This record gives sequence, C-alpha cells and structure tokens, in this order.
Amino acid sequence: MHNSTINRRDFLHRGTAHVATAMLGSAAAGTVRAARPESQDRPLPKPTPAQVTWQDCEIGLIYHFDLAIASKIFAGNNTVRDPLDPVNYNPTKLDTDQWIEAAKAAGAKYAVFTATHFNGFMQWQSDLYPFGLKQAPWRGGKGDVVGDFVESCRKADILPGIYFSTHRNAYQTVWGHYVSWGKGRGTEKQAAYNRIAEKQTEELCSRYGKLVQIWYDAGVKTPEQGGPDVLPIFDKYQPDSVFYHSAQRSDHRWIGNESGHAGYPCWSTMPGHEQGGVGHNTAAWRTCLHGGDPDGTYWSPGMVDVPLRHGRSGHDWFYHPRSNQGQIPTAELLQMYDQSVGRNCNFVVGLVVNPDGLVPEPDMKRMEEFGKALQHRFSKPVGQTAGRGSVVELKLDQPRTIDQIVIQEDIAGGERVRKYEIDARVGGDPWRKIAQGQSVGHKRIERVEPVEAAALRLRVTEKQAEPIIDNFTAYVPPG
Repeated sequence: MHNSTINRRDFLHRGTAHVATAMLGSAAAGTVRAARPESQDRPLPKPTPAQVTWQDCEIGLIYHFDLAIASKIFAGNNTVRDPLDPVNYNPTKLDTDQWIEAAKAAGAKYAVFTATHFNGFMQWQSDLYPFGLKQAPWRGGKGDVVGDFVESCRKADILPGIYFSTHRNAYQTVWGHYVSWGKGRGTEKQAAYNRIAEKQTEELCSRYGKLVQIWYDAGVKTPEQGGPDVLPIFDKYQPDSVFYHSAQRSDHRWIGNESGHAGYPCWSTMPGHEQGGVGHNTAAWRTCLHGGDPDGTYWSPGMVDVPLRHGRSGHDWFYHPRSNQGQIPTAELLQMYDQSVGRNCNFVVGLVVNPDGLVPEPDMKRMEEFGKALQHRFSKPVGQTAGRGSVVELKLDQPRTIDQIVIQEDIAGGERVRKYEIDARVGGDPWRKIAQGQSVGHKRIERVEPVEAAALRLRVTEKQAEPIIDNFTAYVPPG
C-alpha cells in the first residue's frame, strides 16, 4: 500500500487495535501479495504479479522532455513536425536525480520517462537512425538520459518505467501510427519503420534491467493492424513488467480523460478478447473506460493521468512559459487522489522539464506540498484489521471520532466485493450505517461525516466469491 498509510503489521504490533478476524500478511508497495487458496466459487479474472506490483504503487510521475523543449520550441504538447537540429539539445543543468526528488516528495512509487516523443529524437544511445543523442554535441555525443533516469530511480527506491511513441515520429514521418503522415500503411516504408520500432523496443527493454512498465503512447498497432511485432520482444526481456498497450494486450487502461478522475464504481475488469479485443478503441472498451466492467473477463485496472500544469493557464504535459504558475492546487490534487487511488486506480501526475533540464521549482514545491498533505491526512490511524468472509469487525481501544476509512481487497484473488456497507457503534448502542458503496479492489477510500465510534463493521452485501479483505483501517481527523 502507499507509504502515506501506516504499515498494518507495525500498527498491530503496537497493540492499538483489537482484531476481530483472522489476520493476513502485509502488502507493502512494490511487493507481490501471495495468492491464497481459491474458493469453490466460479473462476474470477486475476492480475499478474506485475499488475499487482503496479497497482500497489498507487502514485506515479511521468516526466516529459524532448528535443523541441531543449530547442525552446513550445508547440502545444510537443506537436511540432518540423525537422530539428540535434545540436540544439544542450540542457546544461539536466539532473535526473533532481527530477526524482519530486517523486520521493510526492510519495510516488514509480516514475516514467519519455525516451522518445513525437519528434522521434532518441534520448539514449542508438544507431537505428541518425536522430538522437549520438548526433548531439551534448556530453560529447555519449549522453544517455534513459540510463541516467533509471539509475536515479533505483537510487531513490522508485520503480522505473519507459514511455516511447510509435504513434507519432516526425523524423520518420509517422503520424497516426503510420508513415507518410498516416497514409503509408502496408507500404515498404511502413515495414522498414516497423523494424525500427521493434529494435527500439528491444534496446529499451534489454539495456536497463527490470522496468515497472513500458508505455506506448496512444498504444502500438499490432502486426495484424500493419504495425510492429513488439509484444514477443517485450515478453522476452521484461516478463515481469506491465505492457501498456495494444489490441493484443492492455495490462492497464487509460481512464478516458486527462482531468484527474475515474468513474464510480470503478472496476479492474474489462471486456475480454471474446468481445472484439482489448484495445482502448474497441466499441466494447470505449463505453466503459471510465468505470470498468464488473462482468468483464480481462484484468485491466484504471490509470488516471493529469499534467500538473492543468487548469486556466493550459493543459501542458511539456514545458511552456505560459503555465509557470499553473500548477494544480494541493487541495485539488488531494481530491484527485480520492477520485483515482480511492476509486481503485493509479494516479499519474505529469511533470515538465524545462530547457535547462530541470523540473521547475514551483512544480517541485507543489509535489512536496502534495506529499506532505497526504502524509498528514493519513497520519492518525486508530484501528486496522483484515479478514476473510462477508463481515469484518474492527474494535477500537476507546471511542474515537472517525472521518475516513480505507478498504482494500487482496486483489491477487480477484475482485470479490460487489457491494458493501460500513456500520459504526458506540458502547452498547446498536450498529448504525455510516457508508455504503460498490467496488473495492485495490483500494476504496470512504470519506464520512465525523462520527464517534468504538467499533466499525464492514459488511459485504453482494459478492462474487468469498471476500478477502486485506486492509480495513479507520482514521481520525488529523487536526
């Protein structure tokens, strides 16, 4: 779980809560919970260990930087198609350690870097075509920002991921997945580009050790769609990673907006291959990206992404001077956290890197404020337990005023809870319902009107199989 919540094992060891059900093992972020024996109920879709790791991370940052920004060309979200000279790539202060300080401050557990974006400039050492760091005088033509980024992540105990685009590559005249500005599907030129995209995948997947994910912007076309055959390469070099995404495989899904919110309820399951494929553009998926499909046969949890510079000043994934003071307010980031992580999704915040190669100071400050606000909000857990079955009870050491509750399932066993209710009781008083909802999955955060309680009870009122509640925690207002 996210580091803003107390570790259950440590909490219970201190004796501050009395558990009323059998205890389960801890589930720290970045680790895989062991699957428990299956019940006799019907089989459920389940995540791979890599998907469990990704969901346990909860918060990620994605860093956008490219030759256009180094050249001080601020086209909206890096859509410039003009040829650019690699000599312009000279970010004199570039410091990936500084970037990752923002991730640590925010409480993120993984980070992703745009290894190549829409202009096709390769920010690692490659001979696939003459448009990359080998052609830039920066660092004597020997720079490797991807390698620096991965190393900085590992030093900070952040899981590294890599983004790159086969959707647009202005150097290769790729726009809309195909060469000749989208018109070259099925041509020899397209076949040549497909081989390049496959070699890019191989280089990025084989050189930098284990990655939390490979992120293909807007997905990658399959061979049947006239695109490159990248999935076997990914499976060979990154068998324990998350693939995002294509019509063949989508280990998680985009939630359908870039505004910081998922639908509610929000399920981790989506329609399977039997309903026309698992691509984001299939008819079956388009209708349920925001909230998932409770009857889906394919595990693909939601990813809620938003650029930090989002609002009145713009919607900027890449640096633009106009939005230097356009960061999302901390209170709004907390609301987005509730509407993403608190709705069974991951929350991904986009940070810009300026032409000098640094995350701007206001953006660094906002990430620090967000991380501290999260820590403060979850700083006072007063009871925590776990258990199997339709009822899990949490007895507190004394009556406390509760204002939020966190519920988590052991998702290694699938999503089992369909509907639930939460009751509170003080002393010998009758139980009183204080919340109800649908969909728990990795995490559900219930904000409730402050209520005094000596005990809380989670009742699963509709289920697919025996519930496995990995975490049931109550918090008092932090003050």
